[in-house]
Amino acid sequence: MLARVREATAAIAEGVGVRGLINIQFAVAADVLYVIEANPRASRTVPFVSKATGVQLAKAAALIGTGVSIAELRTGSGHPRAGLLPAQGDGSLLPPGAPVAVKEAVLPFARFRTPEGRVVDSLLGPEMRSTGEVMGIDKHFDTSFAKSQQAASNPLPVSGKVFVSVANRDKRGVIMPIKRLADLGFSLVSTGGTADVLRRNGVQCEEVAKIGDDSGTETILDVVEAGRIDLIINTPSGGEARSDGYEIRAAATSLGVPVITTVAELGAAVAGHRSAGQIRMVRHLLQEHAERLHEAGFSTREDIAAVAERV
Repeated sequence: MLARVREATAAIAEGVGVRGLINIQFAVAADVLYVIEANPRASRTVPFVSKATGVQLAKAAALIGTGVSIAELRTGSGHPRAGLLPAQGDGSLLPPGAPVAVKEAVLPFARFRTPEGRVVDSLLGPEMRSTGEVMGIDKHFDTSFAKSQQAASNPLPVSGKVFVSVANRDKRGVIMPIKRLADLGFSLVSTGGTADVLRRNGVQCEEVAKIGDDSGTETILDVVEAGRIDLIINTPSGGEARSDGYEIRAAATSLGVPVITTVAELGAAVAGHRSAGQIRMVRHLLQEHAERLHEAGFSTREDIAAVAERV
């Protein structure tokens, strides 16, 4: 898929005639790559990638816009501006052992309201809802992901009770991550179909009534609003289930309870759990990060100097 993204990006950029940066939003559905929009401009991703790789993309793009070629900006070209770009490649292939950087959007859903005054749904779509971005960087992905959640004011719980309710298409995919949460000591709560699937696969969970259940027993919305849930895993489906999911997610958002809405995010969260309660923040300058990349043969001392100018 990454190769297809690269190919599509190059084709669009060449077709548009861009000299410099281009921002393209892609979406993948059923293994089909779609282009949502393409804008011949920079984006918030540019400084993130520059920090992660030690390559000063904005400066290089500005020079390209004035007529300097990519070849001239590469290390060893002999051009006065040589060294802004790596000798080979596009800067995306880091050396073994390089830190992993995770970008997380800041999505303050609790501050958003519908015209009726209700909390907006925390499900994501193609529209821009983020009010900023943060970066988690560390040796390993799990710690980087945990750092990114902490920086985005959405820290992962290290213990407690997890509510799980997923669409039919996702039930098989969540079994192993949920089993891992149970093994880590989390207690599980679920409704109907998801509870049955978990129990059939050896994962014990407490079953609660769905929203609108007329049996008079406590519903999952009651449990969430009572503050007895520490993490919610709820992937969207259609009809009534989607409406129930909104009520649960809205209650969680109001109380500051983390909500996971995709299987991929669940996998990352489970991986990050090990690090969530053990993160030891050690400060490193971006210059030091770029220096280590230079020592590994990826970036150049010109990159380092450019980073230093902007820190």
